Amino acid sequence: MIERKNMGRASPLLLILLVLGFFFATYNLITLVIHNRRLNLWVRNDGGIEMLTDPIIEIPEHLKRLKGGREPFHVALTATDAPYSKWQCRIMYYWYKKQKELPGSDFGGFTRILHSGRSDDLMEEIPTFVVDPLPAGIDRGYIVLNRPWAFVQWLVKAPIKEDYILMAEPDHIFLRPLPNLALGGLPAAFPFFYIKPADHENIVRKFYPEDRGPVTNVDPIGNSPVIIKKEILAKIAPTWMNVSLKMKEDPETDKTFGWVLEMYAYAIASALHGVKHILQKDFMLQPPWDLTTKDKYILHYTYGCDYNKKGELTYGKIGEWRFDKRSHLRGPPPKNLTMPPPGVPESVVTLVSMVNEATANIPNWDKK
Repeated sequence: MIERKNMGRASPLLLILLVLGFFFATYNLITLVIHNRRLNLWVRNDGGIEMLTDPIIEIPEHLKRLKGGREPFHVALTATDAPYSKWQCRIMYYWYKKQKELPGSDFGGFTRILHSGRSDDLMEEIPTFVVDPLPAGIDRGYIVLNRPWAFVQWLVKAPIKEDYILMAEPDHIFLRPLPNLALGGLPAAFPFFYIKPADHENIVRKFYPEDRGPVTNVDPIGNSPVIIKKEILAKIAPTWMNVSLKMKEDPETDKTFGWVLEMYAYAIASALHGVKHILQKDFMLQPPWDLTTKDKYILHYTYGCDYNKKGELTYGKIGEWRFDKRSHLRGPPPKNLTMPPPGVPESVVTLVSMVNEATANIPNWDKK
């Protein structure tokens, strides 16, 4: 009897350990709940499960695991029929076709949205949808204002089978297969170091009133590159267009934002619709400031690359070696561009190599 009684009684040490274990488990659970409530953002996955997460920094690991299956996106870029735009589109389309066929790619269809209002000689080479430009004088010489208007028309008129859209630009080169970086209702975007809504709050508030929330709701992004659900973009696009036009009409805003005005307009339009973006730093790089293409998806050659023969950057001064897309406003660059001198960053070497490969393989390169 005594032996049975001792066997049924837990030792004091075991009871203490059980109590401590229960305490810490309860504490961690409560802490997790409080933390998630502070984030105050629900995300619904395809299985109907609701979770709390903060999408602004990165995709949380538990959401990455829930995302499965291929979700193709349609690549769309706006363009003009000017030679400067056309040769960039041809290079971009060449690398799209090449990367699309590789494992890990979520590339779907491709459309060059041509906002000249008329067809051109690239219609058979690149899938193209012609839309109308803004009425004469509306863009006030800022041709980029046609971009949101072009997307508004395309989204209404064109048959687009994919559920997602990648908004891209002619001077983008796809470095490797691009997966769909968006997550359901959370679009993916590249954070630009020069888009700083908080630094221009007095101007941002003209278009994003205080009653809509803190200025930090406006993401530090432009409209490209962005991977976004088609239905969400269809809601944002008209607002993006209207905000862009209002910004251009406001002298203070126009002077302050300059050539990035339309980028701010997209960021503000998204915030007005309550849309936040997953900020993907690896989405894109921009030579010569970014030195390596490692783990990046898109190379954006918007800046001129000037170097001396020692491989030293001479930005702001024409170098002994240079590559600048603006050197080719009236026609395409020649084939087989001279490679940069030793010491130049890998990103610039890769840029020239990829341009050379494209121009060597695109038929009739010098004739369009």
